[in-house]
Amino acid sequence: MKEFRPETQLNDTLTSLPPSGIRRLFDIASKIDGVISLGIGEPDFITPWHIRNAGIRSLEKGKTQYTANSGLAELRREVTVYMKRRFGLEYTEKNVLITVGGSEAIDLAMRAFIKPGDEVIVPQPSFVCYGPLAKLCGAKPVYIQLKEEDGFKLTPAALKAAITEKTKLLVLPFPNNPTGSTLTGAELEAIAEVIRDTKIIVLSDEIYAELTYTGQRHRSIASLPGMKERTVIVSGFSKAYAMTGWRLGYALAPEHVCAALTKLHQYAIMCAPTASQYAAIEALSAGDEDIEEMRREYNYRRRLIVKGFNDLGLKCTEPEGALYCFPNITSSGLGSEDFCEQLLSEEKIALVPGNAFGESGEGFVRASYAYSADHIKKALEGVARFLEKRKGANRL
Repeated sequence: MKEFRPETQLNDTLTSLPPSGIRRLFDIASKIDGVISLGIGEPDFITPWHIRNAGIRSLEKGKTQYTANSGLAELRREVTVYMKRRFGLEYTEKNVLITVGGSEAIDLAMRAFIKPGDEVIVPQPSFVCYGPLAKLCGAKPVYIQLKEEDGFKLTPAALKAAITEKTKLLVLPFPNNPTGSTLTGAELEAIAEVIRDTKIIVLSDEIYAELTYTGQRHRSIASLPGMKERTVIVSGFSKAYAMTGWRLGYALAPEHVCAALTKLHQYAIMCAPTASQYAAIEALSAGDEDIEEMRREYNYRRRLIVKGFNDLGLKCTEPEGALYCFPNITSSGLGSEDFCEQLLSEEKIALVPGNAFGESGEGFVRASYAYSADHIKKALEGVARFLEKRKGANRL
């Protein structure tokens, strides 16, 4: 009997996808003792006690069964109250689906809308999942290369140039990971003006909506005239409430779209974790002060790390949101991957190569400030030694 190799039967699109550029470096870092990492966008705060306690109480009360597929009615109501209170958006429970992290919501939205042959516009640098998920749906990702001189913002001209008759969906990833760029109300209006006369759906990834530092609250494109009915908002609890391990997110969409997302969710997941949902009710209803406390600390760290990189001669555009800065390392004479690999090898400092987030990220690295100030200072000291050694080597 012939040997059977099941891996030969895997989906060709899946096997052709490269592994995440973020994970590759950290697989290397995991084998090195004493690494100081600025690589992961995971808050170093513990989930606030009152939120943890709500999850614990749900378990003590024996609330361990499945919830409704779309999530607890109380949680979906609380999401609508929160969205109105924090961002001025009007939704009902029928517009809300509770998901396993924001990542599931992104996947559901892609699969609900995309057909083979469609095109999906993805501004880059951006989080790594959008293009691969579009490909798995049979779509062609069309990448818009965001530019440092534009503050890594999506411009109407770039968007217009990317649209074709095959364009189905625009990913709008702001506040942005990895650059920290945000879009103002006027900038969003200019984007909306390009889209209004098309049939394009907007997938607005707003997971960092609570983490902005300009003094202006985040504004969603769904708040603009004619945009709510074509926008799926994706968000969650990981970043704003330090709830990464609880794996809980949500999608907000027009009622019929939300019903379609829920149908997919039913077949794939059933429902999000029950204890996490009870903890999330507490987060939304009583967590505003927690957000403000964490944002103040992140803002301090943000200023610290940006000044640190600029003082080292690595130009760093000021991030206006999220948990990352994106310094330009071209002055070092190294590419993004070489910079990160040599820095890790020589100084045990872990950063993420900018090209992990798209071609336009080449020449940059991502550094997270979701770490303590002391941790950031130690990492910057290591980068300083690394750069000084290179200067010395170049003088020889």
